[in-house]
Amino acid sequence: MANDEHVALLNKGVDAWNAWRKENPDIRPDLSGADLSGRDLSVRDLSRAALREARLVKVDLRTANLSEANLSGADLFEADLTNTNLSGAALREARLVNADLIGANLTAADLTGASLIEARLIGASLTRANLTIAHLFGADLFEADLTQANLGGADLRKASLTRANLSRAHLFGTHLAGAHLMEANLAGTNLEGATLVNTDLTGADLTGCRIYGVSAWGLKLERTKQQNLVITQAGEAEITVDNIEVAQFIYLMLNNQKVREVIDTITSKVVLILGRFTDERKAVLDALREELRKRDYLPILFDSDVPATRDITETISLLARMARFVVADITDAKSIPQELAVIVPDLPSVPVQPLLLEGSAEYGMFEHFKRYPWVLETYRYPSSKRLIASLGERVIGPAESYAQSVRK
Repeated sequence: MANDEHVALLNKGVDAWNAWRKENPDIRPDLSGADLSGRDLSVRDLSRAALREARLVKVDLRTANLSEANLSGADLFEADLTNTNLSGAALREARLVNADLIGANLTAADLTGASLIEARLIGASLTRANLTIAHLFGADLFEADLTQANLGGADLRKASLTRANLSRAHLFGTHLAGAHLMEANLAGTNLEGATLVNTDLTGADLTGCRIYGVSAWGLKLERTKQQNLVITQAGEAEITVDNIEVAQFIYLMLNNQKVREVIDTITSKVVLILGRFTDERKAVLDALREELRKRDYLPILFDSDVPATRDITETISLLARMARFVVADITDAKSIPQELAVIVPDLPSVPVQPLLLEGSAEYGMFEHFKRYPWVLETYRYPSSKRLIASLGERVIGPAESYAQSVRK
């Protein structure tokens, strides 16, 4: 409980209190559990004071000296702590909901489990502060300094960390869903196990972050610096990537046998079918797809009548990299020249089986691709019916033979 004498001294005003503190530097004021709600306690020396479980609702503590004060469990709802010195203070499980901490000095403060929901920490210094499992939902940390701060398990959902300095901070298991980290400095930060769903990292620096176990979905990454992101745990051989969104996939591919089995299954079954989607040509492609299904392949039919934009071309390139082989009906070619241009030169392990309806001519530039060994001899088919009948011998057979020779 609070020391009644100390409470009485506090009630005498700023000058009396500060004079007493100066005369008795070794005494630690005990204001534990006191109800100081609504008081003006600004410009007071409250350093090393005991304010455990004190009620400080809507109190004015602007510029006060609360360094090394014990405010554990204190109720500071809507308190004004603007430019207050809270360095080294104990604020474990303190209630700072909607509090103003603009420009406050919280260096090395212990805020473990503290509730800082929608608190304003603009420009605050939180260097080396302990914010483990703190509640910072919707808090404003614009330009706050969180260098080497411990935010392990903290709830930062929808918090604003724009231009905040989080270099070498510890964010293990932190919830950052919907948070704003635009232009934030996270270089060297430990983000292991962090939740980054719909997080805005526009212009942020993630250089050297540890991101093992990160859940990264719907990120905004425009101008984000992503270099040397460590995807392995401490103690494991260090593997780095330069893209946080592909990091999860790369780790799973390297360390999860089931994922590798799925990838192997896909690359041994997928057949990419290219051709024109006019009514006449599509009937041939549909029949080809159905027959490949019957033979236990996974046919992917791509509509080449869609304009070959950069995005579509990239999609075709990606699908080709997943395929065991490609079947390309070059009859009445339209977009196929561009599609083959992004597939053939770079994928020597993926055979391409060209098809051409008898009586039709190869397009002018196709001659260029014949010099690649993995572009197989064109099969000229007389009709859709004959194509299906000879599929095993004239299409699947040559493609499988080449694919198997490459894998051996």
